Amino acid sequence: MHDAGYYELLGVDKDASAAEIKSAYRAMARAMHPDAGGSPLAFHRLREAYETLSDPGRRAAYDRGFQRSPVRTRRRPREFGEDPAFVADVPSLDPATLPWWHRAGEPACPTSPRPPGHAPAVILLAWLLLVVLPMMAGWLLVTLWFLLATAVAVWLVRRHLRVREARRRLMAEFGQVAVYGRTGAEADHWGERLTAELLTRYLGRLPNVRIFHGLALPGSVFADIDHAVLAGHRLVLIESKTWLPGCYGADEDGTLWRDDRLFRGGATGLPAAMAAYRDLLPGVEIRGALVIYPSRAGEITTEEDFDLPVAPMTPDQFVHEIGGWLAAEPSTVDAEVLRILCRQVV
Repeated sequence: MHDAGYYELLGVDKDASAAEIKSAYRAMARAMHPDAGGSPLAFHRLREAYETLSDPGRRAAYDRGFQRSPVRTRRRPREFGEDPAFVADVPSLDPATLPWWHRAGEPACPTSPRPPGHAPAVILLAWLLLVVLPMMAGWLLVTLWFLLATAVAVWLVRRHLRVREARRRLMAEFGQVAVYGRTGAEADHWGERLTAELLTRYLGRLPNVRIFHGLALPGSVFADIDHAVLAGHRLVLIESKTWLPGCYGADEDGTLWRDDRLFRGGATGLPAAMAAYRDLLPGVEIRGALVIYPSRAGEITTEEDFDLPVAPMTPDQFVHEIGGWLAAEPSTVDAEVLRILCRQVV
């Protein structure tokens, strides 16, 4: 068995790092998994090789020629299934640990369109008119200054009136509503209800944020997306999952892993949902997040690679990471984006 070595099986050198071994195993596991048409025996041997080489002690023993089969000598404790009576809790976070929390204390500014991109140029022109030209003296320059200053004042007044009218129309259409839709009421939807409370308790304190529950994909009549949060021109699509304790990770394409094994206990539709909403809302920056709760007593951890398109997160990781991402966007509301999202609420 040692002749057909574990290193050769994984396609790595004998001095390969733990990260290289893990990456090689993941790439081969996806192709050799029985669900993908691979041989169960070959996949078992691949996993045996990975479990041996990813453990420093067992790898050292293997390198010395004293290979032990992990199936015979190091059996994992039996993992029990979900506990129907178990319900996780919403974490209680200290605001001092949230770098973005100071924005939650600000009064929510009135909803308005995004400020025009030429505002800095207008400010510079006003400075030239109000400060530089008067210092140059001369009745002709003073006259020119007066005319230009009047034009700027008229522009500012008209802009203020347009913004005020936009606010009035937005309030007439949407009022003070900040949460749209409802979570599932069935007993097994408790993860969605916990996330709804999490969103209201923490992200709902950001100025002008809008929270959605039960969004449909374009053309669908079902609640395909558990939750969404809109802040400015940033939108996060969220799925609430109740999965067994363990360490979860994901690949760039949304493939899920649990304890470094392909995860077959659940799936996510977020990659397709993000693609559909990017087409529906061009110009809006969109992220996805899987919020995972343990389905029985035990701990959920993640690989903490939050730059992935669909990143598994614990509830407290979600509040830290997504809260900071949303808080960086100006606290305004785009009426057209809000209108489109409201139409998608089931």
